[in-house]
Amino acid sequence: MRASGEEPPPNYKTVQAWLRIMEGKGQVDHKQEGRAFVFWPLLGRGEVHRLSVRHLLAKYFSGSRSELLMELLSDERITQEELRQLESLIRTRRQEQL
Repeated sequence: MRASGEEPPPNYKTVQAWLRIMEGKGQVDHKQEGRAFVFWPLLGRGEVHRLSVRHLLAKYFSGSRSELLMELLSDERITQEELRQLESLIRTRRQEQL
């Protein structure tokens, strides 16, 4: 709970519920050490990011990557550096498609 970095930290029962949900989805596993349960991740950070983006796309953008990208680009807070990075990624993907 302390590792969450949240202030105040989340409630013990809330964390317990999150971990059980994540375990049911195959994202974490646990073992019992005495009275304590020790959890560890089964997925890397990159895989969690991919799953989260897929969920976001399905839930809010009907699976459309272009709608998500247009929403991101319409945000006035996007920086010139972020725009350059996106342009570079698009160029790279186009070349890979050839």
